[in-house]
Amino acid sequence: MEDLSLGFELIIVLIAAVIGGVVAHRFKLPVLLGYLLAGMLVSPHGLGLVQETEAIEALAGIGVILLLFTLGLEFSLSELRRIGAVAILGGISQILLTAAAGFGLGKVLGWATPESIFFGFLMSLSSTLIVLKLLMERGELDTTHGRIMTGILLVQDLSLVPLMIILPTLGKEGADIGPALLDAGGKALGFIVVMAGLGLWLLPRVLERVARARSRELFLITVVSLSLAAAIAAQFFGVSAAVGAFIAGLLIGQSVFARQALADIVPFRDAFGALFFVSLGTLADLSFIVGNLWLVIAVVLFIVFLKFIICAAVPLVFGYSARTALFTGFGLTQIGEFSFVLAGVGVAAGILRETTYALTLGAAITTMVLTPFIISLGNSLYRRLERASFGQKLLNLRGEISSARSTLIMSGHAVICGHGRSAEALTKVLTRRNLSYLVIELDPKKIAQLRRHGIPCIYGDASNPEILACAQVEKAKLLVCTFPGFLDVELTVKNARTLNPRIDIVARVERDRDADVLKNIGVNELVRPQFEASLEITRHALHRYGVSATEIQYLLNSLRQGTMS
Repeated sequence: MEDLSLGFELIIVLIAAVIGGVVAHRFKLPVLLGYLLAGMLVSPHGLGLVQETEAIEALAGIGVILLLFTLGLEFSLSELRRIGAVAILGGISQILLTAAAGFGLGKVLGWATPESIFFGFLMSLSSTLIVLKLLMERGELDTTHGRIMTGILLVQDLSLVPLMIILPTLGKEGADIGPALLDAGGKALGFIVVMAGLGLWLLPRVLERVARARSRELFLITVVSLSLAAAIAAQFFGVSAAVGAFIAGLLIGQSVFARQALADIVPFRDAFGALFFVSLGTLADLSFIVGNLWLVIAVVLFIVFLKFIICAAVPLVFGYSARTALFTGFGLTQIGEFSFVLAGVGVAAGILRETTYALTLGAAITTMVLTPFIISLGNSLYRRLERASFGQKLLNLRGEISSARSTLIMSGHAVICGHGRSAEALTKVLTRRNLSYLVIELDPKKIAQLRRHGIPCIYGDASNPEILACAQVEKAKLLVCTFPGFLDVELTVKNARTLNPRIDIVARVERDRDADVLKNIGVNELVRPQFEASLEITRHALHRYGVSATEIQYLLNSLRQGTMS
């Protein structure tokens, strides 16, 4: 009779992944945390439901390959360019400084030098998955701190590739690190040169031929085959299979087939990725975490505090405000999902011991779970600082208050808070009609652009009363809040109402529950981008059916006022 033990254990792992994912989703946590916890429970160190972890890890290896392949497909060089030096130089500085601090902690705990170095770089990566999800939920993805965090996360994700090439050399016994690094770098460079040649000449032609068949199945099989082939080819050069898959993804990502390739491969990535994260959980010694709980807590506090300090310092160094620094610091305090990928490499290379791996995993999961609460704590702290005179001075660092007071003499003007896409059309129309206005913006790059175009502006946080006073809100006719984040709008409206109780306020709002709050504190008109988009779609649809413009307007007004049954 056939040995079905592997099949049963695979089913157990998949069922555990489903249950763990559902529970995590129920508590509004990333599903990968559910996968990790599920793996810890069914592992030999837990309930012992899974014993043959080697076979599961082999299948999970495909998950790593597909994860890195899609990372290459999704990588956006244009996004890094848009955010600028704060992302590239700031991101690299953050990684190196955090790694150095992590190395120091490892040496204090008595770890070997290679293990301490490895732990430092594990600690330096933050969670793209969690941070972007929270930013989108809070409507802060397009804020200044949201863009900076996105840029730093992109650099961190990209750094995974050189780290996977360099760090395993620390585990080679009896080998000097210098020559080992040169050897690994030379092999990686040779592979990249070969892949670049194939990627520029062969891959586009192969994908084009397959795409002509107009068969999604053939296209999918081709994409999966290319990713796995690149992974296997990389190993011939002594390079990690995951690195080979990333480079293949990066090359295909520059072609016209990138979007479809990503859309087709994502379900496979998610399925095998679940296996990968469950398998990582099976490596963790749950008894070590429970028996060394105070050590885990101390390491978590060290990671959160240190990463807050370093990540908050990056925007300050590049000329951004204390407010932006505060939100950036609180948002990047966790250890990321790609740290688990790197940790797997460390265990395989014999650099990380099981106890160190368990400690890292326990600390990483804790920081991920704490992230939403830490970001909420940051918002609460910001509100308190706004109310205190010392806090206002602190948050007003780098604002141009003195120069603004001396040069601005305005009355009956519009104060536009934030100059994103929502405000660009408004400033064009106001300029054409010769109506006076002033823009308050927190992004130094945007301030420089506005000044080049001769648009009146001041740099600062519009929710700060001092900045609003500089914009002479007490004499203004209109205040327009275009911020995507609710907290920014709420504080700006409250402070503007205090300075000028009669001012008309138009504000952007994303969520219905926030709309009620803003109405109660004095916003005259609320604009909900998604709702307004639905009205425009309705307008065009009714127009195609021949409904008159008058009736269309009546129906839209009914929808806007909520009177349509």
